[in-house]
Amino acid sequence: MPIYEYRCGACGVAKEHLQKLSDAPVAACPECGSADYSKLLSAPGFQLKGSGWYATDFKGGSSSASSSTPSAGGHSCGAGCGCD
Repeated sequence: MPIYEYRCGACGVAKEHLQKLSDAPVAACPECGSADYSKLLSAPGFQLKGSGWYATDFKGGSSSASSSTPSAGGHSCGAGCGCD
């Protein structure tokens, strides 16, 4: 279940609520009871890490697999046969 952040426009209190995706938004502030209690837009709670994601593989230029070019006297088959 996602955690949603809310802030009250009347008293300024900020709280997090654990809700199902199908649950209706919280309508009233739990502190003052005001109806000026709104859901905030916040960053997701996960990061994409590891090989294969844009930030690690493609950000600085071409990938290492496509940048390896065969030398003039041999080839690079990638099978580990030592033909480099």
